Amino acid sequence: MLFQTLPFFAFFAILYPLYLLTKETRLRLPLLLAASYVFYAWLSPLYLLPLIYATVADYLMLAQMARSRRPKTWLALSIVNSLGVLAFFKYSAFLATNINSALSLAGVAYALPVPNKLLPAGLSFFLLQSIGYVIDVHRGTVPREKSLLTHAAFVSFFPRLLAGPIERAGNLLPQLRTSVPVTLRDFTDGLSIFVVGYFKKVALADYLALYVAKVYGAPGQFRAPALILATFLFAWQIYFDFSGYTDMARGVARMMGIRLMLNFDNPYLASSMGDFWKRWHISLSSWFRDYVYIPLGGNRKGKVATYRNVFLTMVLSGLWHGAAWTYVLWGAVHALGNFATRELERTSFYLHKVPYAIKLLIVLVFVTFAWAFFRAESIGAAGTIIARAFTSGLDDPYVPLLALTLIAAVWAYQFLFASRLRWVLEAGAVRVGLVIAMLVYMILTVGGEGQQFIYMQF
Repeated sequence: MLFQTLPFFAFFAILYPLYLLTKETRLRLPLLLAASYVFYAWLSPLYLLPLIYATVADYLMLAQMARSRRPKTWLALSIVNSLGVLAFFKYSAFLATNINSALSLAGVAYALPVPNKLLPAGLSFFLLQSIGYVIDVHRGTVPREKSLLTHAAFVSFFPRLLAGPIERAGNLLPQLRTSVPVTLRDFTDGLSIFVVGYFKKVALADYLALYVAKVYGAPGQFRAPALILATFLFAWQIYFDFSGYTDMARGVARMMGIRLMLNFDNPYLASSMGDFWKRWHISLSSWFRDYVYIPLGGNRKGKVATYRNVFLTMVLSGLWHGAAWTYVLWGAVHALGNFATRELERTSFYLHKVPYAIKLLIVLVFVTFAWAFFRAESIGAAGTIIARAFTSGLDDPYVPLLALTLIAAVWAYQFLFASRLRWVLEAGAVRVGLVIAMLVYMILTVGGEGQQFIYMQF
């Protein structure tokens, strides 16, 4: 079930009053869990199988971890189990295809059967959340949840189930364990956050997708301006699409009195590559920092080890996004960008002498360039896009001025929000006016329910 569709509005219109009626009773969590399963099964009832399996398996292994003299064994089993489920559903076709290619190059006349796409929506998100929770319990930073009902509600909480944010147990579990009051401010703030996310998705991301899909669908037919513009527009499309989803998720949860973590913090205002990753997909980047980069050694064992750890973390992050070499290359490109700027960004010259506009431009150009590998259908297509962006002609028959105008307006808003004039945007009248303006724009221009969220495929 997608947030921007009529079935979801009907679903939430039924659920919300029931939730308010039961929020201080023992029926609250059973209702929330049942609603989460209905929400997920709406896409496919079969999706419930890996969700329920991962939930029960981790619950039982956490119980064994608590009573065993070798808790690390159960920790390892839990992580291997979750990664095994992820590998089976997400990477089996990718592995079979690449093994077949290697066998063919070696002259072996045998090919493994390549399974059809098996990936249930949101699988990577709830598995990474569950892995993080198990590790946190082992580290002693959060207590084990002894109630299977509460544990299941934590894993499957429907607002963040399909595309995050990847919540930490320390934030979400306490809000599920005890009844939280739902105030009028929760409802109004949650509704406004939801409207902003809805606007980002259906009015901005889906509109930009039209131009991006046309150009990236046949990159050899377009010249440099169109290719560069499509890549720039995709940078904003994926931001509007993904941050739009998490805004809607946060909005729905807030209306229920539950606060999910901020997942995007105006990433295209970043002044360094490190700053970008503190602003972009915060729940994922912090997850890889805490559960991959730091356990590998972080920056504690010298520069060579630090660069190795950065490279491995970024490549694994790229692979998490999808079972394709384009995602791996995207992660590697970001690792190289980190290598090239890591020391410079820490110098007094860069921090105090380089104008903010120059730093912002450097980050934006690099991040946009890297998005070409992320969006391209193949490494060959990415090569075509990059090559033609530098070598083809400068004539372009069509420039989507409305798209650029909308991006400029959003960017200006973000700059103003990050300035000392933020109080203007936080004024009640201004907030209400902006929400009304977005609603009017969508009524006048948006038709249908829009496209599926990009990050649902991850």
